Amino acid sequence: MLGLIKRNFTYMDRNTFTLLYKSLVKPHLEYANSVWSPHKKGVIEDIEKKPKRVTKLVISLKHLSYKDCLVQLGLPTLKYRRLQGDMVGFTQ
Repeated sequence: MLGLIKRNFTYMDRNTFTLLYKSLVKPHLEYANSVWSPHKKGVIEDIEKKPKRVTKLVISLKHLSYKDCLVQLGLPTLKYRRLQGDMVGFTQ
């Protein structure tokens, strides 16, 4: 997915990135998350590397850390999304 985005979009502002991330990247990273939710630290770090690389495509946010990029873009971390999904699963 990252190659597709890099190849077709040379400059991205925050709105374009957020739209592409939510529609192309995030569904792949969160697919069946409630079933295969990783519990090993190494696997979690490997999964979290993808959004870290993708957020560097926004030129105005390149100098910020990953967490700061997510705050600026209004996106939660994948760890938070997994926890949120687990909590929703418990209430049903």
